[in-house]
Amino acid sequence: MEEVSLQGKVLVLYLFDVCEEINLEQLRQILGPRCVGAGLQKHAAYENPQFLRPPVVEPLDPFAIDGSGPIQATIKYYDYGVTSLIFELPFRGDWGALVKLSSHWMSESRLERFATAMAREKLKNATPALIKPYSDWLNEDYFIFTLKEAPGSASGSELVRTHGAEIAQIVRGETAPLSEGEQSEVIQSSISYYPRDLAVIGWNAAFIYDTEPGAQTAIQLLEYANSQLLEFRHYDELLTRELAGVYKSLERKGSIFDRWRMARSASRLQTVLLEVTELTERVDNAVKFLSDMFSARLYRLAATKVGVPDYKNLVQEKLTTAEELYRFMVDQFHQSRAFVLEVMVVIILIIELVYVFHGKA
Repeated sequence: MEEVSLQGKVLVLYLFDVCEEINLEQLRQILGPRCVGAGLQKHAAYENPQFLRPPVVEPLDPFAIDGSGPIQATIKYYDYGVTSLIFELPFRGDWGALVKLSSHWMSESRLERFATAMAREKLKNATPALIKPYSDWLNEDYFIFTLKEAPGSASGSELVRTHGAEIAQIVRGETAPLSEGEQSEVIQSSISYYPRDLAVIGWNAAFIYDTEPGAQTAIQLLEYANSQLLEFRHYDELLTRELAGVYKSLERKGSIFDRWRMARSASRLQTVLLEVTELTERVDNAVKFLSDMFSARLYRLAATKVGVPDYKNLVQEKLTTAEELYRFMVDQFHQSRAFVLEVMVVIILIIELVYVFHGKA
């Protein structure tokens, strides 16, 4: 029996949170003609989502790992401080080969180390464009398996009916068959625009069946959702550290001078609050969907699966806590200042009374 022939690509995304902000105009000057701007690609039938500040894209030289064939590489720089490396490998084979390939790349650690080294090397040249660079980088990875051809040009619903089990394994990175319940859980996170396209979104990987131009919107929205996740993780850790420092200072408020020093801590906390609020709004509003409701639904599905709303809620809760702590610290400072002023007034009165009675004596 002739093996079923599938054609597509495997895309491996590695994203790094490298600094607070990237000056894209300065970066374009540094990279010169090697870089291009990037907007979201567009499906023929619906309107194109737009980046407010399109990332700078730099093609890199192809490379190979253990005879994998040429791996195409691209690096993107987002204005909110995220750098994304995209590795692309062509695929041709049957469903079994694609299942094995997904498991292989999702468990491959050398590629991540290679990506980290490559990102650090590329960012050496881009250092002047990095605003407040970080020494330690948070990172995310994501895997996208795209098919542009399947036997008989099957519809998306037909693929789910006949190969839902394999699609679930691909999205989960498992070589062993999954239970019916787990298969159903994976397939529930699917979306289609035309009868002949399909996107199945998981927390760590996605399966996309579409034409090459049609798949680009889903790929770039998945990349954007993961960059959002990375930023909200950073803000969550930043606020956790700041709140821990505030709690320690509150534990030391044994004297009037400790309360007096709260003004400085409160001022720092307010600065962090304003910075985080501004940066989260910038990340949150980086893409505008205009009237393209399908891309908006696709983005919401992708963001939900990778965990963006969860971390966004954590950040919002910590911002609320920080605001309450800021008000409390300011109140404590004002009370301390009022107390000190009252003490000074009493001292002045005592001194004046001493002079008065001393004069009479």
